[in-house]
Amino acid sequence: MIRISKLAALALCGLALSGPASAQNFTTAAEVRPILGMTRDSWVAIREYGGKDLVYFTHLLAWRCGLSEIRYGFNGAPPSKSFKMEKCHEGTAQPNAISGDNVYVSQPQGSVSEVRVKLIYDDGSSEEARFKRKAVLQ
Repeated sequence: MIRISKLAALALCGLALSGPASAQNFTTAAEVRPILGMTRDSWVAIREYGGKDLVYFTHLLAWRCGLSEIRYGFNGAPPSKSFKMEKCHEGTAQPNAISGDNVYVSQPQGSVSEVRVKLIYDDGSSEEARFKRKAVLQ
């Protein structure tokens, strides 16, 4: 016989209810903020390719519908450059689907030692993170 605590039972019930009966499109700050908070280490990635540093924002773009803006800065610069996001595909089964290939910023290879990111949510709140090259190099 398997015993579980009341808290675990409630958590399992919550998971069961998170199916189609309570489907979310993840299109608001309230819906995407917890996910982005738990996946902070995946916000950006750096890949060396073709003599360049490609700084990818793919993970953030996959949850962009709850964001109004993604800002970034390199090597100690404040996150003041805006990353252009495609619009949310509201009214579709996958509003956060990425249809284009604008998912990275290109810099000279080896030049990006740090990435700072500031997310501005659609409710006006924001949060920042800083990533050292070694931590996000693919």
